[in-house]
Amino acid sequence: MATESKHQHLLTLDSINPNIQNMEHPIRGPLLTRIKELEKELKNDVKKPFKEIIKSLVADCHAMGQPPLTFIRQVMSVVIYPQLLDDMKFPDDAKQRAKTILDACNGGSIGSYTDTKGIAIIRKHVAEFIEKRDGIPCNWEDIILCTGASDGIRKVLRLFVKETNGKKAGLMFPVPQYPIFSILSHELGFHQIKYYLDEFQNWRINVEELQRSIDEAKKVCNPKVLVIINPGNPTGQILTRKNIEEIIQFAYKENLYILADEVYQHNIYSKNSKFYSFKKVMTEMGEPYSNMELASFMSCSKGYTSECGFRSGFSEIINMCPEVKTMFHKANSAMSCPPTTGQACMEVLVHPPEVGEPSYDLFIKEKEDILNSLKVQAKLIVETLNSFEGISCNELEGSMHLFPQIKFPPKVLEAAKKQNQSPDKLYASEALENAGICLVPGEALGQVSGTYHFRITLMPVDQMKIMLERLEAFHKEFMDRYR
Repeated sequence: MATESKHQHLLTLDSINPNIQNMEHPIRGPLLTRIKELEKELKNDVKKPFKEIIKSLVADCHAMGQPPLTFIRQVMSVVIYPQLLDDMKFPDDAKQRAKTILDACNGGSIGSYTDTKGIAIIRKHVAEFIEKRDGIPCNWEDIILCTGASDGIRKVLRLFVKETNGKKAGLMFPVPQYPIFSILSHELGFHQIKYYLDEFQNWRINVEELQRSIDEAKKVCNPKVLVIINPGNPTGQILTRKNIEEIIQFAYKENLYILADEVYQHNIYSKNSKFYSFKKVMTEMGEPYSNMELASFMSCSKGYTSECGFRSGFSEIINMCPEVKTMFHKANSAMSCPPTTGQACMEVLVHPPEVGEPSYDLFIKEKEDILNSLKVQAKLIVETLNSFEGISCNELEGSMHLFPQIKFPPKVLEAAKKQNQSPDKLYASEALENAGICLVPGEALGQVSGTYHFRITLMPVDQMKIMLERLEAFHKEFMDRYR
């Protein structure tokens, strides 16, 4: 009789790609797992000091109660169910947008494959959107539609993965940072080059700090790409034109490819701030800077649309070597096209209702209501947090996140050390367990050694007031307990 043997897995932790093991998302990892456990406990009537969890983790506005724009959903409804073209309840401009999209789809169906770069007419409308934004010509052939900005970023970054003289390619990104860049650097095998934002100058990018970080990195890698996040995530700053010019000059001197994450370009709250795209500034600086290589990214997930689930984004890639561009498109074609529903959503973002069209007035009202609400949220959260003991927070100029610093009593540092975790992680963990508030500890996104922060995200005003009241009570109890 054959003896039963224990099944041996082909894939084990010892045999899988080590780059995968190094990947870790600080927001969608153990923290999210614990949140789901707490939600399950609440559903099962386990007694907690709170009745619901407030998720101030990611800018998922619809999940927090922000209503979708009527025009976007009307167009998407007709695109998915074309019989609605005959429905008189839908305005003519929504039906016309939908018909434009459907006419560009194979077989007139949103369910068909498209060109891997995206539907041509939508790419042309993206180019028109960029021209209107920057006042500079845009070649629609430089536009690539993608499955959210993150997908576009990954596709560009993988072009640089090559060792030279035994050294890895280096990826420069800011600290604090949006975690996609550290995640992709692990997955693709980049050497991480971290440069620190200047908190005392409202998170400005100092060229001296860029120089320090690249000089150190050159000893162990070949720096290739400079990542800029503007408006900032998680820091909420908007770069001045002068600062952008300094960064471009630095990148030119160091022969770096600029990757500009500009997904929050519609989220501008400060009267003293203005968004400038890197393409606009680079072009207007003239040669040699106008000939530099650049990839910039935009998304439907942020701004005033906040259609995260459609996974809709675009990249504009300028001044790329033609031969490399051919290889780039060849590599992308292996994964077929981005979702057609996401492409359709992008069409509405870049080609909204125009003056005189039936949907214009309602669209403008809904758009302005959302952006004005975000401005109110930005002011409220900064003023409130700055009133807490030990917390200091810079002005939230743009984006949907801020990164306040917190100074802890010595006993907090001692308690955290005993638990083998950072003080800000201890604070965030207790805020979740005792107040049902989700904060991202600063250590997860990077911070200057010896400083402690947390990331917090905007949410509708009513929920924000509830969250801030809870946080204030927790913060006072926490600080008193560790005096």
